[in-house]
Amino acid sequence: MTTPALMGTYARTDIAFDHGEGAWLTSTDGRRFLDFGAGIAVNALGHAHPRLVSVLREQAGKLWHTSNLYRVPGQERVAERLVAHSFADAVFFCSTGLEANEAALKLARKVAHEEGQGDRVRFIVTDGAFHGRSFATMAATGNPKHMAGYGPMMDGFDRVPFGDLDATRAAVTDQTCAVMIEPVQGEGGIRTAPQGYLAGLRALCDEHGLLLILDEVQTGIGRTGSLFAHEQAGISPDIVTVAKGLGGGFPVGALLTTARWAGAFTPGSHGTTFGGNPLAMAVAEAVLDEVLAPGFLERVDRVGAELGEALRRVAADAPGVIAEVRGCGLMWGLVCRVPNGDLIAACRDQGLLLVPASDNVARLLPPLIIDTPEVDAAGAMLRAACGELTA
Repeated sequence: MTTPALMGTYARTDIAFDHGEGAWLTSTDGRRFLDFGAGIAVNALGHAHPRLVSVLREQAGKLWHTSNLYRVPGQERVAERLVAHSFADAVFFCSTGLEANEAALKLARKVAHEEGQGDRVRFIVTDGAFHGRSFATMAATGNPKHMAGYGPMMDGFDRVPFGDLDATRAAVTDQTCAVMIEPVQGEGGIRTAPQGYLAGLRALCDEHGLLLILDEVQTGIGRTGSLFAHEQAGISPDIVTVAKGLGGGFPVGALLTTARWAGAFTPGSHGTTFGGNPLAMAVAEAVLDEVLAPGFLERVDRVGAELGEALRRVAADAPGVIAEVRGCGLMWGLVCRVPNGDLIAACRDQGLLLVPASDNVARLLPPLIIDTPEVDAAGAMLRAACGELTA
């Protein structure tokens, strides 16, 4: 059981882990689990990846933190790497996805202000979103469970159904500055953008002079089989936020944008104490080395397709447990006919770790390093768990 010294902000499962290797975790009581949660899509390279362990140890023996009052060469290298492999021209580093999304909201308003359109202060967001738990990102998310008890929400967010271009168009006013969405809704239940949706949003934003902000905190850094999910739609956004997989388990977040908008952030207009410190940048650089290595993303795409097929086979044989399989890459959701917590618990009993999401979904977010053996093992465990629930 957890100690009462910890605040009760989480309903923690009564398991503690001692160590991990690759896609596997070993608990303090010796049980072994196949980790298809990956710290909620964070441990992109699995546990105790030799390259990450090596660079972290090396950097820890040299320099941890100096602040952003000085140059951080690691930031410069990681930024150049991200720019070289994306739509972006400039990067701001922080420590979390929430911070990256806060920076995106601030940058969009600052851009409007700098362009003499200071009355453009509103954002179009979607149902089922998750952008964070600060006052601004909580309001952008709009989940009543997250907002309860926190008084009046920050104004400035107009909500439309996810995937509905007509509703988005109808929501645009002369006060709108940006549209902010996730290409695949993670916490919302692994809901993928409909065909043509992102391209339609890009055209709509261009028509009305709006910024297109894509929250790729969960989908970015290879999770969907490309470095960024929006690449598969063939569009260029104005702002993208990333975190989670970028640090492979070490806290790293980033905002990417174009030269046209980056200049709105000037010295003192935004900042961070810990963001982009030498320790974080050493790990992020190593993560990018691995993810951008020849064949890595192609394998994620291949294995993701294998996983999707394996999940559909199990679902077809367990219609009383699984109603629908949805997702892409290594980001999948099982829409459950039973409470999703029951399926997650049954899988855990079989040695498979999953993650809950809205819409009664159990998420599979394995490390990007898995291959066919882990897919086969997960499929067998899931099948056994479904069997227990229907017995």
